[in-house]
Amino acid sequence: MAAAALAGMIHMTTRPMTRRTAVLGITAATATLARPSVLRAQSTGRVVVVGGGFGGAACARALKRARGDLQGDLQVILIEPNAVFTSCPFSNEVIAGLRDIEAQQFDYDRLAAEGVTVIGQAVTTIEPQLRGVLTADGVALPYDRLVLSPGIDFHFDALPGYDAAAVASEKMPHAWKAGAQTLLLRRQLEAMDDGGTVAIAIPANPSRCPPAPYERASLIAHYLKTRKPRSKVLILDAKDDFPQQRLFEKAWKELYGEMIERIGLSQGGRVTSVDPATKTIVTEFGNYTPDVANVIPPQRAGHIAEIAGATDATGWCPIDPVTFESKLVKNVHVIGDACLGGGIPKSASAANAQGKACAAAIVNLLAGRTPEAPRLTGVCYNTVAPGYGFSLAGNYQPRGDIFAEVEGGATSPVDAPRELRAREAAEAERWFQTITADTFG
Repeated sequence: MAAAALAGMIHMTTRPMTRRTAVLGITAATATLARPSVLRAQSTGRVVVVGGGFGGAACARALKRARGDLQGDLQVILIEPNAVFTSCPFSNEVIAGLRDIEAQQFDYDRLAAEGVTVIGQAVTTIEPQLRGVLTADGVALPYDRLVLSPGIDFHFDALPGYDAAAVASEKMPHAWKAGAQTLLLRRQLEAMDDGGTVAIAIPANPSRCPPAPYERASLIAHYLKTRKPRSKVLILDAKDDFPQQRLFEKAWKELYGEMIERIGLSQGGRVTSVDPATKTIVTEFGNYTPDVANVIPPQRAGHIAEIAGATDATGWCPIDPVTFESKLVKNVHVIGDACLGGGIPKSASAANAQGKACAAAIVNLLAGRTPEAPRLTGVCYNTVAPGYGFSLAGNYQPRGDIFAEVEGGATSPVDAPRELRAREAAEAERWFQTITADTFG
């Protein structure tokens, strides 16, 4: 039915869609297709963006603002099922009781005011051959270019016992998609008795925001130190090394003493399965039954990327790093956490930069110009306690088929005075305010 609806929508045009003949058809799943409304003759075309996070929203906004670079208006449609976006950056502070969840939430009103058409639905079908998408309520949308920014989903097959059903995530919350899970983990911490153990299971890379689990361990330790000082944090890690490891370990020793224990890959820290019924975490060398289990499963690109045919055997999306166009599906671009970006990390900062670079590439393609190779800058801030932060910044350019890090990056010094740590914590807050305003208005 979905493919037939899309086929009907496209075939109602007299010729294949081009920049000047993009058509919007709206169907009900059980009704015949309505006659499409044709865009203005001066229209450059239509770009549909699926996913309204830091990548997708930034891309949609940049596309609409670039209309002056084109001969005609560019119709930009953002499809996002959630009316409110809840940010992962700074959500660790919500878990630790340092921040309200409302400070993490952003709507799409300003994007709509700037001319982006926002559709509050999930996409269920993508037909690349027909260049069309279908939403859950039967809205069929053709496109000239499609941008996928679906973020991550979990690779449940890679962690036996932690399946797609809600049972595991209710008992052993991942809190790796901010919102209800964030608040659930916070409530579990609040309910735990003093002297309890909080275990954090960390997967191997690639993973969303690789330093974030260690920031989470730090801020949970801060909460325990101030509220339940006889408790501890146990990190079960599928890696031996992690970003900014020396900075984290120095801060842990300085701030939390022996409260945080980390077991790396070579010590048997990789989690091989879980049992939600008993809240048991199984590793290669032993089992653990903590009072609170924060299990972060292995990850892959958001499911809609798989529906589009844009994922490879890794579960991620290979792209052309100049245009972000999928190497597997023509006229489809992938940005943010879902793409295989080489050296560039999966982070909000990177997604925002990719969204704007992808928009610039699409504008050039629609205008018949050759896209320029982007230079992206990403920065990651980590807060390990109130007033104690550090950062990592990098620059990335296309090199062959991937992004490679180039000169100009920087990381916080290991032996820095507390005054610098306090300044970086304040800079992190300013960064968050800036990037959310830049993305959502």
